[in-house]
Amino acid sequence: MKVFITGGTGFIGSAVIKELTASGHAVVGLARSEKSGQTLAALGASAFYGSLEDSDSLKRGAEAADAVIHLAFVHNFADFAAAGQTDKQAIEALGGALAGTNKPFIVTSGVPNGENGHVVTENDESGKFSRMSEAAALPFAERGTRVTIVRPSRFVYDQTLANGFIAALIEIAGQKRVSAYVGNGSNRIHAVNVLDLAKLYLLALEKGKNGAKYQGVGDSAIAFRDVAEAIGKRLDVPAASISAERAAEHFGFLGQIAGADNPASSEITQAELGWEPTHSSLFVVYMRRPPAGHVAAKLSGGNADPETPSL
Repeated sequence: MKVFITGGTGFIGSAVIKELTASGHAVVGLARSEKSGQTLAALGASAFYGSLEDSDSLKRGAEAADAVIHLAFVHNFADFAAAGQTDKQAIEALGGALAGTNKPFIVTSGVPNGENGHVVTENDESGKFSRMSEAAALPFAERGTRVTIVRPSRFVYDQTLANGFIAALIEIAGQKRVSAYVGNGSNRIHAVNVLDLAKLYLLALEKGKNGAKYQGVGDSAIAFRDVAEAIGKRLDVPAASISAERAAEHFGFLGQIAGADNPASSEITQAELGWEPTHSSLFVVYMRRPPAGHVAAKLSGGNADPETPSL
């Protein structure tokens, strides 16, 4: 298939493009600059120039493809509502172009927040702190488009641990010289290796059911204290408890995540698609690797790589 992908130059998108091309699909990536186009070419994809804010370019890219994978998102946590609106408008443009074609439309969301330790499954609805992606995309499932939702774990990582929220935790611990957890640290997080997640996008493209939600969760319930202690050991800084009142000050925008008990499952996804996380777990990766390069640079007074892609 000829697959149009947004967000193809990002951390997850790059892995997805490699997975798609290795499986014989032709990939066209949305590019807003010549540099992005060069990055896509290096990944084995061709470039289609436009932007997430340009609905016309999104429509043209979708109309020329056999399928669409929407990964791009404006990671502006200072104005999450505006980022959500941009995402909603992009999904409506892409979905509108695909309506009536029965072409696959894979839209990225996120595992919803659970409450009181509830294990979040694919059957749970997006909560009030979730992205607008699902609400914007799912109506197109009734308009002749094969819509499937992929919910990546909140903590997506690779062998470098230089991207995403786990990298942010490492950086905070390095800067503040303490690896903190909230209270007794028994609250749980979930995580997934980006290579496993890329495989999930491929399976969603080839086998996904219309209207289905699939969760990219590898490690389903890791105690946050275990994460903090592993980070502390690798950075040679102490792991220590902080109060819930201090979480926002210490962790910044990650304060709420750091204190939430949010286990999640991918059992339905694995059963329906035959997806199986096979790459190293978060702890195996971290304990075998030195501190991520950009974090090590900060600890020694250097600067982070400005071109490191975000989640």
